[in-house]
Order: sequence, then structure tokens, then C-alpha cells
Amino acid sequence: MAEELKLNQPWLVAVWPGMGHVALNAGYYLLSKLGMNVVAEFETGDLFDIDQVEVKNGLIQQPRRPRNRFFVWNDPAKKRDLVVFIGEAQPPIGKYPLCRQIVAYAKQLGVERILTFAAMATQMHPEHRSRLFLAATDQQSRNEMKQFDMEILEDGHIGGLNGLLLGAAVEVGLHGMCILGEMPQIFHQLPFPKASLAILEVFAELARIDIDFAELRERARQMEEQLGEILARVENQFRQQSGAEESFGAEPPESEEEPANTADRDRIEALFDEAIKNRSKAFELKHELDRLGLFKEYEDRFLDLFKKAE
Repeated sequence: MAEELKLNQPWLVAVWPGMGHVALNAGYYLLSKLGMNVVAEFETGDLFDIDQVEVKNGLIQQPRRPRNRFFVWNDPAKKRDLVVFIGEAQPPIGKYPLCRQIVAYAKQLGVERILTFAAMATQMHPEHRSRLFLAATDQQSRNEMKQFDMEILEDGHIGGLNGLLLGAAVEVGLHGMCILGEMPQIFHQLPFPKASLAILEVFAELARIDIDFAELRERARQMEEQLGEILARVENQFRQQSGAEESFGAEPPESEEEPANTADRDRIEALFDEAIKNRSKAFELKHELDRLGLFKEYEDRFLDLFKKAE
């Protein structure tokens, strides 16, 4: 763990991989645009097993378990600092003990509120507004969110660590909430930045943090167009095959990713160089790695961008 930190009224945002990359991309956007630095890493022991090894140039690489890291942003205005926890995967066992460990460290840092982000898959059309849903740990937090246009999850459950972490927060009296962004169910395996944007816009207003959303808005617009085109093709094919008028529930064809070529690798290297000089460029790099299906290969190197300069 890191040395003792002195933070000013910090909040913790915790994200893990999930549908539409909604939570994870929101976390990475905060890292990129706020220029955050890694401050601590949890050793998870045997919570994670290893079920495959990576091969590069015909050589088997040493296996590694998913990593769990904390990043910090110190508010220049001295109003509210921010801690972001990014877990590379959710463990198959020991989920609640891990959540308790995260909450204990959050309390050690003086965290006043814990927030998790997640996706809510519905039958929404990609062109529609991404609605927001909320579940809070306490009545005060729930009432505070009434100022925003979102729906309260009156009943049900939140699967995974996005919900369990808040359960662990309740145990120790920490306030928190889960904000879920709506995305189309049929595209749940594809990135949906519109939901990430909707979550972060509310979060930034709630935390009173100034964040430039221009890049994320452009990514959301591009993806909306791409998904709209896919959906139109699927609907057209369905009508041709069955003559049905409605086909929104049909599964879209899986996209085929071509192997990255030398030009792609060169562009990635150029983007890494840019991100080293200006970390606000890191999200563009993340987008390109996602597009090429290479993020897992470069994940450690990407997150190393957020180490403190020596």
C-alpha cells in the first residue's frame, strides 16, 4: 500500500469491467482528463485463478492475475479530492471480503462518500437518450439526487461488486450510491460511451468538478451512428427474410476484428508518446486500443501512464 495521504474531503469512485464498458470507460475518462496518479495497489492473493496464458511471437508469457489500483486527483481549488479505484476483473470468489478491504482503505483515506457506476441494459434504441437509474445507501443521498433527471431503483438487485461495495459501505456507516446508465441490450458486448457520458455529467455536477466532456461526447456520437447503421442493416435483413415489420429484438451480427497491422501499431506508439506528454490524450489512446481489440495487451502499459513522475 501507499504512504499515508492527506486528502481534502475525498470521494471514492469504484469501477470494474461490465456491459458496454460503461463503468470502466467512465473511470478511465476521469483518469485521463483529471491527470490522476496511482497511489496504491491491492494484492488479491488467491482470489483470482489463471485459466490461460498469453503468447507473443511464439513465446509463452508469464501469467499474471488481474490488478486492483487506486488513483488520486488533488483538487487545485482545495474543495474536494477524488479517489478512483479500478479493478481489472471481478473475482470469482471472495467478493465481499475484497469489498470490505476496499472500504477499509477508503476510510483510512478519509473518504466521505463511495460511488459505483454500472450499465442498465434495456430495449432502448441507440439514438435515444441514455436514462440514469439510482440506488443509494441512505435517504439523505437519495433525496440529494432528486435534483437530477434519473429514476430510483425501488426494488431489485445490483449484481457484482458495483452493489456489494456499497453493501460493505453501509456496514461501516459510509454514504454512497450506484449510478446506472442505460444502454441497448442487443449491443451489450460493444462499448456504449453515451451511458458513460450521462453518468459522468451528473457526477461532475454533484461533485462540483469541472471536466471537459468534448471528447467523450464525440465518441458517443460516433458510436450512436455506428450502432444505428448496424441496426438498420439487421432490420433490413430480417424484413427480407421474414417479412416482419418489427425486428428490434434480433441479435446483430458479430463484428469481425482484423488483426492489427504495422500501421496500427505505429499509431498506437505515437498515441502513447502523446499521452506521456499530455495525459488528457490518454482517452483517445484507450479508444483506439478498444477499436483494435488490443486494450488487454497494452493495459499495464496504459495504466503506467498514471504513475507519479519521479
